Amino acid sequence: MNWIATILLLIGSLAILFPLYLAINVALKSPQQLAQSILAFPKELHWENFTKAMELTHYFRSFKNSSLVTIPTVVITLLTNSMVAYAIARNLDKKFFKFLYYYFIAALFIPFPIIMLPIVKEMSFLGLDNRLGLTILYIVYGLSMNIFIYISYIKSLPGSLEEAAIIDGASTWQIFWKIIFPLLKPINATIAILTALWAWNDFMLPLIMLNDRKLMTLPLVQYVFQSQFSTNYNLAFASYLLALAPMILVYIFAQKWIISGVMKGSVKG
Repeated sequence: MNWIATILLLIGSLAILFPLYLAINVALKSPQQLAQSILAFPKELHWENFTKAMELTHYFRSFKNSSLVTIPTVVITLLTNSMVAYAIARNLDKKFFKFLYYYFIAALFIPFPIIMLPIVKEMSFLGLDNRLGLTILYIVYGLSMNIFIYISYIKSLPGSLEEAAIIDGASTWQIFWKIIFPLLKPINATIAILTALWAWNDFMLPLIMLNDRKLMTLPLVQYVFQSQFSTNYNLAFASYLLALAPMILVYIFAQKWIISGVMKGSVKG
């Protein structure tokens, strides 16, 4: 056994699990129990904290808003980004596509605060300061990283499969959807999960884009009600856990696809 690696893993695990334990611990306590001890697990569990937090934050409305942004973002991202990446990956020897590749990669180095105000002004002018505009921005901003990941994977796929399909009379559209896209399953799963985690948990874009409280997503609702919960941390932490729970469950059940996609991409690359 590698004791150094094991100890480092234990330290890393504690650094992640301890704050989660504190959040659950505080959420299940009453204010009186919290005043007595923040570390001790409560003898009496106050599940009503979650019910009150759901009522005060309009949880189901915010959950719907987050879902209506995250699900279309993931679906459209997979369909469009994979097609763009395939076109670039198979034509990198041409100047135009090589320029597109470096153009997308260059976007990774542009800090968001620099373009934040122009984006808000433009989306407001176009009447897209709503869930639709938010979805469009998530798709566009994820394009650079997704293109980079997709192209690295697509370049590792054998071109002989496409050559055989061309001989059989298949069009480029048929080759992509019937041959290439099914082979992208590991990377599609990885990008879908990472995109879902990002779109669901993001705070900055909804903050600057959404002005209507009825359209606010779960992370943004936590900020809006922060002052209300400033003297009641039990409800605040219960609300935070409710906002995190859907994506935690998604990650727990889908982590094998993330690891599989990353490992297959690294081995083939």
